[in-house]
Amino acid sequence: MSLKQRIPLLRWSFLRMALGVRNISTTGQIGDGREAAVLDWVVANARRGDIDDVIAKIDQFAYEKSFLINVGDEKGALLDAAVQRVDARQVLELGTYCGYGALRIARAAPAARVYSVELAEANAAVARGIWEHAGVADRITCVVGTLGDGGSTIDALSTEHGFAAGTLDVLFLDHDKNAYLSDLQGILDRGWLHKGSIVVADNVRIPGAPKYREYMRQQQGVLFDTVEHKTHAEYQTLLADLVLESEYLG
Repeated sequence: MSLKQRIPLLRWSFLRMALGVRNISTTGQIGDGREAAVLDWVVANARRGDIDDVIAKIDQFAYEKSFLINVGDEKGALLDAAVQRVDARQVLELGTYCGYGALRIARAAPAARVYSVELAEANAAVARGIWEHAGVADRITCVVGTLGDGGSTIDALSTEHGFAAGTLDVLFLDHDKNAYLSDLQGILDRGWLHKGSIVVADNVRIPGAPKYREYMRQQQGVLFDTVEHKTHAEYQTLLADLVLESEYLG
């Protein structure tokens, strides 16, 4: 890994991302076209139908072309391990972005049906294109919406996609950090988790999800058994981050 790759402040695409924080919160994109560009890069450079190569090419794009805000390779390995510990049949990801997290989940749980909720239709289109190129579009469904929209998206997951009491094996939180706790509580209210379900939360330190982290501390040994993984923010080694892996105790 080069110095520029290890230290994000040396990369213009990282600084451009910082300038586009407001865009991310409203449109789900940084605002310079990098999300569409990663789809073009994958189609041009990754072997069709090879999920490993597609994941590798997205990582290469994020290191060498434009910084991306998906979970990344280092934290992605933690996600892989968590998913592999469960015999997953149904997985829900909140925050699709360009489809990278769902790809890793689909690879780690080849028998699972993966559902990914994304606020931005433009991101959903990019993700679907990447999944199709990787050969897993038949196993991943993107639902455009947000669990904080008053109930329409969570109702659609229930009525259209078969989410019901005790059916959700893995929940991956990688969207609006302020919504982590409220969205988890909405899922708990529906009873979708079962004893042994795993909840993985990215970016708990950067940008940070303090209310979610405090909740998991309060529920340690009660509703959840949580491990805090010390790691780095995506695609660099300068900034520390936390990934929380929580097993639901039922």
